[in-house]
Amino acid sequence: MLKVRGLEVGYGAGRRIVNGVDLHVDAGEIVVVIGQNGAGKSTLLKGIFNMAPFRSGEVTLDDAPVFARSPPALLLAGLAYVPQNRSLFPKLTVAENLRLGGFLLRDRGKVERRLDELHTLFPILAERRRDYAASLSGGEQRMLEIARTLIMAPKVIMLDEPSIGLAPRMVDLVFATARKLAERGAAVLMVEQNVKKALQKSDRGYVLELGRIQIEDRAAALIDDERVGSLYMGVSS
Repeated sequence: MLKVRGLEVGYGAGRRIVNGVDLHVDAGEIVVVIGQNGAGKSTLLKGIFNMAPFRSGEVTLDDAPVFARSPPALLLAGLAYVPQNRSLFPKLTVAENLRLGGFLLRDRGKVERRLDELHTLFPILAERRRDYAASLSGGEQRMLEIARTLIMAPKVIMLDEPSIGLAPRMVDLVFATARKLAERGAAVLMVEQNVKKALQKSDRGYVLELGRIQIEDRAAALIDDERVGSLYMGVSS
């Protein structure tokens, strides 16, 4: 579904962050990219979503090139991105934030139908739909950000550090939500610092070091990998 070949991403002359990355994400699976701070994980997602000034290589969605498309065009094509930093409108209600997720859709009936579906998938947001986004907990705000992207019914959803700053219970809820999305047929690509939890909830994983993929394997195999354990999970050999 989403294929990346030889991707290089940077921020100007001499600031190449991602160097020749190959990866893919198929429908119905969760793929996680792990690595230390500064490895280029967030830059990788920004490069895929056309949010970095320099890119080269190839990115395709359902075999169609995406490099020439703007972020709004990518949303319409079925590629969604939830950034690490909060992107909600705090002084708008939950319902208003959700509706803004469908700003590219001209069929308002479709927006309303998808809102009904989201209220079923995220009952807490249905309960709090009249509350301001600023009043939500950190985990609820993350749920709202994810739900807002689903108004566009994306085929691929990219999550940048979805569990950052959340209480353990909300971390479990975020990963459970990612699994629900995969079960509904979406392809989920996320980068995460919570390595063990992310691998436990994912199907496959990539280890990114200094902008390059160093290891690719099934998530279960990466959990048992001594190098991954010592570097990212604090496990002594």
